[in-house]
Formats: sequence, C-alpha cells, structure tokens
Amino acid sequence: MIGPVALLDEAGYALLPALLPAGHMNEIAESLEPWLQSAVGSRNLLTQPGCRDMAVQLQTQLAAIGLLGDNATAVQCTLFDKTADRNWPVALHQDTSIPASVNPPDAAMPIAIKEGAHYVQPPVGVLESLLAVRVHLDDCGVDAGPLRVVTGSHRAGRLDEPAARAMRDAHGEVTCPAARGDALAMRPLLLHASSRARVPARRRVLHFLFGPERLPHGLVWNLTEP
Repeated sequence: MIGPVALLDEAGYALLPALLPAGHMNEIAESLEPWLQSAVGSRNLLTQPGCRDMAVQLQTQLAAIGLLGDNATAVQCTLFDKTADRNWPVALHQDTSIPASVNPPDAAMPIAIKEGAHYVQPPVGVLESLLAVRVHLDDCGVDAGPLRVVTGSHRAGRLDEPAARAMRDAHGEVTCPAARGDALAMRPLLLHASSRARVPARRRVLHFLFGPERLPHGLVWNLTEP
C-alpha cells in the first residue's frame, strides 16, 4: 500500500484517517461557535487559541510521518462552514494566493487586500513548497458536498481556466469524502472544487496552510511582519 508521502507526491493529496480524535473536534467546534457568529469563513483563525494549538499538533504529527519538514510553520487557518442555509458550490480552481507581502514591491506579484491583510501570488516554486491540510470537524459524506480533485494536477504549474477545465476533462475527478477527525493533506496547486450538498448538513472544515519560516523573493508571511 502506497504511503502518504508517496501519495502526496504522485497524486497531490493524501487522506489521513482519524488523524485527530473526534472528541477534540467537538471541543474545537464549541470553542469557535460564539466567535463564528460574526466571522464565518474567516481566513484569520490562527488568532484563535484552539486553532493555534491544533496547528502545533498537526505540525508534530505531519513531521513524524514525513509530510512536513523541520522548518515548516503554520501561516494560515481558514474556516469553511457549509450548512443548509449556506450551501454553496466552489468552482474548479487552484490556491495561488498566500498571506504575505513582498518587499521591495514587485509588479510581478501585485498585492491584494483580503480581510485587511496582504495577499500575493508568488512564483510557482513557492507554491510547490507549501502544504494545505483540511481538518474535518464534521462527517462529510458523498452527499455533503465533499472536495473533488484532479489527481496529479499539482505538477502542471499555474493553470488558467481553459487549461484547468481541459485537464479535468482529460483526467476526471476524484471525490474525497471524510469522517470527523480525518485530515486531507494537499498541494495548493492541486485542482479542486466542490458541489452543493445534495443532502444539506453542517460541514465545517479548518483549512491550515504550512510553509517554510522564511520565503524567497523578498516575501514575508503576514504573521512575521514587523
């Protein structure tokens, strides 16, 4: 059976069943609930103690199985919170923006502002050095709008919309259902999408992004800005 390191390299993603205890998912969800009333979908959840603690736990576990290096650090945590009232589809895309700024300014990496923070689209080599980890706080079966991915697409570099659709048409998609406490490790350049849930239910996911402590090209993570 192929291990997670080889699977991540070959396919661009690897499901890690029961990476975190289900009881811990309950504690995290309860701790976030009051705060989420006014901040659903925030990209800035590393400000929350429970999410910071989970990031440290993930970093230790992922390093132990070879998915993260010793110099990796959590740089972002985003919430996705689908419910019967918020049951949206996500179009096919890659994650090509990172929470960082560049100094000195570089016209090739224009800065966008999201939730008051700087985001840039770095060179492909930077994106290839990152690892996203989606932690499921709820079960997400095939009818709950799980992630769909195009296997191996992380090796194709940054793709425009026509090229992304052509790759999906040529290679098809894989659906990634998950149970509470499962984690899905994936490369940001992996093409992915999700549908509206056919059977709407709450589907909360914490999406962590890990990267090297120091970035090239004058890039600086938002968390380490002076």
